[in-house]
Amino acid sequence: MRLELWLFKNTTDLTDAAHPYQSYWCSLLEFPMDFTNRSLGDLYSFLHSSGVSLSGNMFRRGGIYYLHVTPSVYGGAGGHGTRISVSRRLMNYGYDNNRGNLLLGDEKMTMQNLNDRLANYLEKVRLLEEASIKYEQQIKHWYETKVPSPSRNDKRYDEQIEALKNQIKEAHLERGKWILQVDNCRFTAQDYELKRETEREMRLIVESDICGMRKLIDELSLRKTDLEIQIEDLNKDLLLLKKEHQQEVDKLRQHLGKTVNVALKAAPGLNISAIIDEMRRRYEALAEENLQKAKQDFQLQTEGLQQDVTRNTQELKEFEAQIKELTCTYQEVDIELKSQLRMKDSLEHTLLTTKAHYNSKLASIQAELNALQAQLSQILTTAKHENQKYQELRDVKIQLEQEIETYRYLLQRGRDIIITESQLSTLEEREIKKIRMIKTVVEERVAGKVVSSEVKQVEENM
Repeated sequence: MRLELWLFKNTTDLTDAAHPYQSYWCSLLEFPMDFTNRSLGDLYSFLHSSGVSLSGNMFRRGGIYYLHVTPSVYGGAGGHGTRISVSRRLMNYGYDNNRGNLLLGDEKMTMQNLNDRLANYLEKVRLLEEASIKYEQQIKHWYETKVPSPSRNDKRYDEQIEALKNQIKEAHLERGKWILQVDNCRFTAQDYELKRETEREMRLIVESDICGMRKLIDELSLRKTDLEIQIEDLNKDLLLLKKEHQQEVDKLRQHLGKTVNVALKAAPGLNISAIIDEMRRRYEALAEENLQKAKQDFQLQTEGLQQDVTRNTQELKEFEAQIKELTCTYQEVDIELKSQLRMKDSLEHTLLTTKAHYNSKLASIQAELNALQAQLSQILTTAKHENQKYQELRDVKIQLEQEIETYRYLLQRGRDIIITESQLSTLEEREIKKIRMIKTVVEERVAGKVVSSEVKQVEENM
């Protein structure tokens, strides 16, 4: 006896895309002709081992056994909602000599197509699981290669790294020392150049002062010459006065010599010679006094002029000393200012160089950080996508397990029903009583996870 067992649900309640397990083609079994309760138990055992659970009533008609089953109803895959299937007469098994086949060809093709779809879906699930495992391995490999692991034995490289870091620090310090020495030499050369310029300016100032003193000496020489000329003129005037006086004296003597001497006995007369001598003495004293006065006046004028020259010379020297002191102070301040300005320029240049260096380093670090963030975002997106796929597959797995458990439960209940031959014949004679059993499984999901599940079962007479 050959047994063909077919199971299919009401396809009007479930869509093919959301529920690929709408129909099941169990197997092709060979049973002996004397189909008994033991054969029925073997049938239930086979269905149970195949992961299909059924419950319902069985009856016989014309050598063909009919089983009225009610498959369980579960929530849609991926949380698409809960569907309720309507029970029908879904199975028949036995042998029909007249018909030769238990099912029509169209139904067999439909079942075959459904079986192919189930196989394709299982193949897709297997491929997705393999892809998920592959992505997990890639993520694990990336973390092992990119993320520094504390378990790695990198101590042998630490000493070399520290030595290289120390060498780099020493090289930076040595470079800084040489840069400071070069800057110091440059500043020293600039200071010597400033000193040379300062000495040259001082030499020019001294030369200009010497030229001014020479002009003053020339002026004093001219005034001295004028005074000497005045003295010579006064000496000439003095000689001229003496000469005129001598001429007057000679004239008087000649005039006295030509006169007649009349001796009279009279009172003693005047001594002309004494008078002349007295006049000469007085005139000479007067001339000497005038000469002394002229000399004193000249001496006083010369002394006053000399004092003025000395005072002006001292004031000039004081002014020159002040000018030199102020010039030195100005030059020192100017040198200090130029040195500070050069130092400021050097520090600004160093600051700009350092800022540019650190900006370039910061830009490179920011670029690396952006690249790492992009990689991390890509990895997180991939991981999230894979996690979502994994959650969907896990939900499908949980739903399949729940459905299998439901079928097992139903099959276990069907196994406990012992149908005897007498009961079968009674069922054949009596009017067929149709019972519709509706079983509803309500699941509450939060974020794709099953929080609670409730099973409701209702039986209706048809």
